[in-house]
Amino acid sequence: MSNLMCSTTSKIVLTATKDYCLKINSRTTGVLTFHRRLTISAAATPRLVPNPPDLIKWVRREGGFVHPSVRIAESGPYGLGLVASEEIPKGSELISLPEHIPLRFPVIESDNGDESFASLINLARYVPEELWAMRLGLKLLQERAKTGSFWWPYISNLPETFTVPIFFSGDDIKNLQYAPLLYQVNKRCRFLLDFEKEVRREVEDVKLQNHPFGGRGVDASSLGWAMSAVSSRAFRLHGKALQNGNGGDVPMMLPLIDMCNHSFNPNAEIVQEQGLGNPKMLVKVVAGTNIKERDHMTLNYGCLNNDLFLLDYGFVVPSNPYDCIELKYDGGLFDAASMAAGVSNPNFSSPAPWQQQILSKLNLEGEQALLKVTLGGPEVVEGRLLAALRALLTNDAETVQKHDLETLKSLSVKTPVGLATETAVLRTLIALCVIALNHFPTKIMEDETLLEKGVSTSMELALQFRIQKKSVIIDVMRDLTKRLKLLSSNESLASSS
Repeated sequence: MSNLMCSTTSKIVLTATKDYCLKINSRTTGVLTFHRRLTISAAATPRLVPNPPDLIKWVRREGGFVHPSVRIAESGPYGLGLVASEEIPKGSELISLPEHIPLRFPVIESDNGDESFASLINLARYVPEELWAMRLGLKLLQERAKTGSFWWPYISNLPETFTVPIFFSGDDIKNLQYAPLLYQVNKRCRFLLDFEKEVRREVEDVKLQNHPFGGRGVDASSLGWAMSAVSSRAFRLHGKALQNGNGGDVPMMLPLIDMCNHSFNPNAEIVQEQGLGNPKMLVKVVAGTNIKERDHMTLNYGCLNNDLFLLDYGFVVPSNPYDCIELKYDGGLFDAASMAAGVSNPNFSSPAPWQQQILSKLNLEGEQALLKVTLGGPEVVEGRLLAALRALLTNDAETVQKHDLETLKSLSVKTPVGLATETAVLRTLIALCVIALNHFPTKIMEDETLLEKGVSTSMELALQFRIQKKSVIIDVMRDLTKRLKLLSSNESLASSS
């Protein structure tokens, strides 16, 4: 769904340590020493406070609507969720929030001379776009620190800790065994440590009445809590810009709605409505199917791979149809894979000029080249990678150039540049899968044995994640092997005839 949260990913190898991820600095400026710090305790309770206010009652009291059959209940490994106490027909309105209930980062026009607001805006400028959750996280921390905050009934119901990898121990981060995710985890940890320093500098000389966090100390741990709370619960929806016809996505935390769990086949959906006579916006959740008694209410968080589900939400989706593995397009690696596959005269390290032109069109060569390519997911083989292989594993420029790039990028087009070249392409791809699988130091059976022994939550997630990554590679190999066998049988038939 386009209105759901999104993120970006990248790749490279770095190592992490426990201190790197959960550094808690006890130093505060002199003016702040007598205030409670916003730090996450090691002995966590399920919610931020032991007995938080009733969230459903609060939403109703503030003018929202909650279907009488909607209940908050335990949802297995996902914590609390929304459950139907009796059957709810398709099309029924489940939850409706008027525009003052969602928590969002304030717009600049609402300053009104508030210096604490100005400090928050200044801090937000240090946050890169890909870590947008931290911007809204600043507002969340401000409201958490504020006595009598309007959103306290909601904030007090948030988890005290999250299962995202920035809170893993150093060993459990290493146990992910997957370089692109290790890079992202370390990048976020580094950002939090650096951002802690920026926060301290920004508020160092601020008077207590103008302090953005009410004088309370904010460190890397509390910043990580806020960023995780937002990344795991916020939605990107149309903000006020929609009223002017300009559109634009705005991250929002939606009390109660954000307790719906994820499913690729959800039974509910988010709808935004704006009445003709009332410019104020309602955010609703509507039943997309008949919801049976005891069924959990689910939304589709997006067609994401397991990297993003684990990074932002703290869980792994088994048999995720959108999961994939990342590889770096590297001439030496691909030469080695094609030679291992028995393919002679590969051109990856030294492509001909016409092949270089195709690589440039595929954005695999040049200063701005995007060298990350993927295997798995709906495409099985990323189209750019497939087109590059088809062009580089043949010397027949005329045959290649008579096809457009979309044809070369499609796996459903079986032999656009000939049977022999397609066979070489599939063999090279299978060899790449073998190389990728060998980069994991353990096998799936070993991982499953560890899971059966019982491990910590973070170790369990690390094991589940790497099992799924290896399964993706194996599934791709099986798919490509079937295609190769089919080509071989067609070649045999052609030879015999």
